[in-house]
Amino acid sequence: MLNVHKLWLLSCFCVIIVIVLYFQCEIARLEDNYRRLEYKLVQTHAEPRQFFPKAVEKDEDDLVVIYNRVPKTGSTSFVGVAYDLCKRNHFKVLHINITANMHVMSLANQYKFAQNVTRWQDMKPALYHGHMAFLNFERLGTTSKPIFINLIRKPLDRLVSYYYFLRHGDNFRPHLVRKKHGDKMTFDECVENSQPDCDPTNMWLQVPFFCGHSAQCWKPGNAWALEQAKHNLVNHYLVVGVTEEMLDFISVLEAALPRMFKGATDHYLNSNKSHLRQTSSKRQPLQRTIEKIQQSEVWKMENKLYEFALDHFKFVKRKVLLRETNDVQQIYFYEKIRPK
Repeated sequence: MLNVHKLWLLSCFCVIIVIVLYFQCEIARLEDNYRRLEYKLVQTHAEPRQFFPKAVEKDEDDLVVIYNRVPKTGSTSFVGVAYDLCKRNHFKVLHINITANMHVMSLANQYKFAQNVTRWQDMKPALYHGHMAFLNFERLGTTSKPIFINLIRKPLDRLVSYYYFLRHGDNFRPHLVRKKHGDKMTFDECVENSQPDCDPTNMWLQVPFFCGHSAQCWKPGNAWALEQAKHNLVNHYLVVGVTEEMLDFISVLEAALPRMFKGATDHYLNSNKSHLRQTSSKRQPLQRTIEKIQQSEVWKMENKLYEFALDHFKFVKRKVLLRETNDVQQIYFYEKIRPK
């Protein structure tokens, strides 16, 4: 009799688990559908084009966007969306390939690149992308300036991803042999043994990418470089998203630059581009490893830039995507134009 009672309790428990899992799946599905509907509503109300003069629409064909993508921040997934949209939305996408994967250009190439990008009418509108530091077009004598965009990632997450990427590659090109192929040392073991591949100075990449081509930008832990990176992020970038919120980054771009990114949100949600490139055999570091890395000045400064960018992106996103209580969709138009 006791066994029958236990069996009955076990059966009830299993039924309860099945019911809970079912409702969790349904809730997740409904949340996903709600989010898609929410983005479609935003897109529907985000283009008050009838208020803008036709001259603005014509100037959009002169649009140049530069995405100076930081390695291991999800940039391949984002660029994949752009390549899929370029034919439909009638714009060009060009990859900037610098010799030996260098992140800075010589002074002569800075000037040539700036002049070429702004004057190459056959390649407009265009999205340029490549692993290069921010380039200030104001000091290079161009008659126009491109729009900069970028993504940023938690510095330790980016370093760990890059560490395992060099050893195991990713699912984008799984058969390509990487630089550290065959090295089975984990990131935790690397930190414990103070090996150079996991040295915190290797995290010094996002700050210099936003800082630019100055020598001071590339000195790990340089306080001036951090402040310059923040300054450039706010004053020279249209939008800087975070890897963890890629969907929102794409949706903000669609609302701000529909000439290029119209339909990007829906495409990202309904295609395989949201997980285009994932590092293979990546392991999350142990807590003691995290605590050791976070003691370094480089991590602290890189993390300050990440948190600064995240706060700024949340501010931008709130005004573009999120519906606040009693919030009215913002538009602008021209009136009282004189002389008549």
